[in-house]
Amino acid sequence: MKNPMLEAVSLVLEKLLLISNFRLFSSGAPGEDKTRNTFYEISSYLRGDVLEVPRTHLTHYGIYLGDNRVAHMMPDILLALTDDKELTQKVVSNKRLILGVICRVASIRVDTVEDFAYGADILVNHLDRSLKKKALLNEEVARRAEKQLGLSSYSLLWNNCEHFVTYCRFGTAISPQADKFCENVKIIIRDQRSVLASAVLGLASIVCLGLAPYTTLPAIFIPFCLWMAG
Repeated sequence: MKNPMLEAVSLVLEKLLLISNFRLFSSGAPGEDKTRNTFYEISSYLRGDVLEVPRTHLTHYGIYLGDNRVAHMMPDILLALTDDKELTQKVVSNKRLILGVICRVASIRVDTVEDFAYGADILVNHLDRSLKKKALLNEEVARRAEKQLGLSSYSLLWNNCEHFVTYCRFGTAISPQADKFCENVKIIIRDQRSVLASAVLGLASIVCLGLAPYTTLPAIFIPFCLWMAG
């Protein structure tokens, strides 16, 4: 049985991550009109390679399947609204992407290298070096990716595009990006100044909105929890 407190904390962390990386979805994300003149050396990519492209704050990952095809996990609100493949197979727009993240619905889909990268520079198998893990054989990596194609739940912290490619590439689903974010949140929580800041915000909300359970309880509960955690 899931712990309600852990679920609540997870939800808060995911929303913080979404807010802190909001510029990601308005800078170099698929579906927006912009000129893409980047030339990709597709012939140099091998089936099973991990391709990664930097966004504003995060990095997007995919598995190269050969023939100019990349399997990658993309949040998409349309998946929850329609089964029309002609609509859902179109390049995911920013609005679809953001709403998909919020509603936690995604698919592991196949796009061209150009649509996957959307003008950004591509790094190949960079995770092999950064994680210092032994990769599976490329053909096994590609087959794992192909078996995962289709609808998927989505979570910024627990099931994102990095989890997908690390599972395919190394056999273990991990996300250093999500881990780093959680470490940063831990640092903030442990900082005693966070207690003072939350207390001031709580008092300000009470002054502006008046005494009520929805203002008073958070004003007391949040600083207390931060003080105990610190």
